[in-house]
Amino acid sequence: MTTPTALTPDQAASRLGEFTVVDVRTPAEYATGHLPGAHNVPLDRLDEAGGALKAAAARTPLLVVCASGARSAKGCAQLAAQGIEAATLDGGTSAWAAAGYDVDRPAGARATWPMDRQVRLAAGSLVVIGFLAGLAWQPAHWLSGAVGAGLVFSGVTNTCGMAAALSKLPHNRPPKNALSFQETLLRLAA
Repeated sequence: MTTPTALTPDQAASRLGEFTVVDVRTPAEYATGHLPGAHNVPLDRLDEAGGALKAAAARTPLLVVCASGARSAKGCAQLAAQGIEAATLDGGTSAWAAAGYDVDRPAGARATWPMDRQVRLAAGSLVVIGFLAGLAWQPAHWLSGAVGAGLVFSGVTNTCGMAAALSKLPHNRPPKNALSFQETLLRLAA
């Protein structure tokens, strides 16, 4: 696997008009603020969008973004496996905004924590609950062990089942006025 080209926010900003920007965060994360002109294709639907992304990449280079750069690097690897070249934004939208660049925030969008923060809260809470419950009932310690094993598996495989489950919760669903996934694919392919 090759390492994708990583652009700093300054490099990406100076060439933003040259790119088709693809934001791989959940729709709710995307709605809280994204790079101008970015298309939302969640990481778990990237393979499904392969044809539209291949068409977009034939016209302009792809810049894949997320909150911190971790998911976008993974997305670039998924695209490379399909023969689609893409660059990633180093530090993601967080670094972009910290550098003072504009972020589109749709009116009425609700604030949603980035997925990595949601995972840390959920995993940490389950470990604490398992520990405390284990003080009263010894077998409850297994909950903490299971969460720890899940985190190790996540680190080794670079996947996250907890993030996949959390992304299905109501607060992580797209806003009612968001473009549908199919409409996003049509715009990318056009």
